[in-house]
Amino acid sequence: MFDFETSMAGIEFKVRQLADEVARLRLQVSQGEDRCRQLQEALESKEILINTLKEQNKLVKLGNRLGEKGETAELKLKINQMIRAIDRSLAIIQQTD
Repeated sequence: MFDFETSMAGIEFKVRQLADEVARLRLQVSQGEDRCRQLQEALESKEILINTLKEQNKLVKLGNRLGEKGETAELKLKINQMIRAIDRSLAIIQQTD
C-alpha cells in the first residue's frame, strides 16, 4: 500500500510541476506576443516618420533648387507648364458640367 501512495504522490507532484510549467510557458508566450505587437507598432510609427522626413527632404531640395540662380528659368518654365495643365483640366471639368 505504501508503494501505491508513494507512486500517486509522485505522480501528483509531477502533474503539478507540469501544470506550473504550462502556466509559465503560456505567460511567456503572451508576453512575447505583446512585445511583438509593440515592436510592430513602433515599426509602423518609424515608417511613417521616415516617409514624412523623405517628403520634407524633397521640399528642402526643391527649395534649394529654387534658391540657385542658374536654374530658376528652368523651374519657372516647369511651374508654368504645371499651371497650364491645371488650367486645361479645370476647363475640361467645367465643360462636362
